[in-house]
Amino acid sequence: MRVLIQRLPHAADLPLPQYATEGSAGLDLLAAVDGEIELAPGARAAIPCGIAIALPPGYEAQMRPRSGLALHHGVTVLNAPGTIDSDYRGEVKAILINHGDAPLRISRGMKIAQLVIARCEQAQLNEVSELPASERGAGGFGSTGLKQRSDRPNKESGYKLKQA
Repeated sequence: MRVLIQRLPHAADLPLPQYATEGSAGLDLLAAVDGEIELAPGARAAIPCGIAIALPPGYEAQMRPRSGLALHHGVTVLNAPGTIDSDYRGEVKAILINHGDAPLRISRGMKIAQLVIARCEQAQLNEVSELPASERGAGGFGSTGLKQRSDRPNKESGYKLKQA
C-alpha cells in the first residue's frame, strides 16, 4: 500500500517517518519544532511533525504514544489513538500531554509518537426500535470484573481456561 507524503518546508532537514524495525507496526514521527519546547507536568501541546499525508479511501492513520516516553516520562498522546482521516491534508501534529512529575524538553527531530496506518470502514446505520438481547446486556464500565473467569471457554481454542 502506498501513502502519499509531503515534507513541509519547516521540516526540510528532517528525515521522513520510518519504521524502526522490520516488525514495527508504527512509523516514528519526529518533532518539527524550532529549538526546544518544554512540556511542563500537566501541560499539553500540539507538536508539529512537518509532514502532510494523503491516505487512500478506506484507510486511517492512528496517532499512538511511544511506550518509552510514557513509561519514563509520563508523556502520552492525549486523544490516543488520534485519528487522521483519509481526506485530511493538513500538517500531522501530535497532541502530547505530560502526566509525569518533571518537565520534558522536546527537541527538533525527537521521536514523539507513532503513526499506524489501518483499514477502516464507514458503517451503514440502521435505526431500530429495540436492539437484540445479548448475554452482557447494558453492562459496561467494569461490569465484567477485574479477574478472568475460569468457567468461560477460551474463544480461540474452545477449551475452558486453566484455573490459576
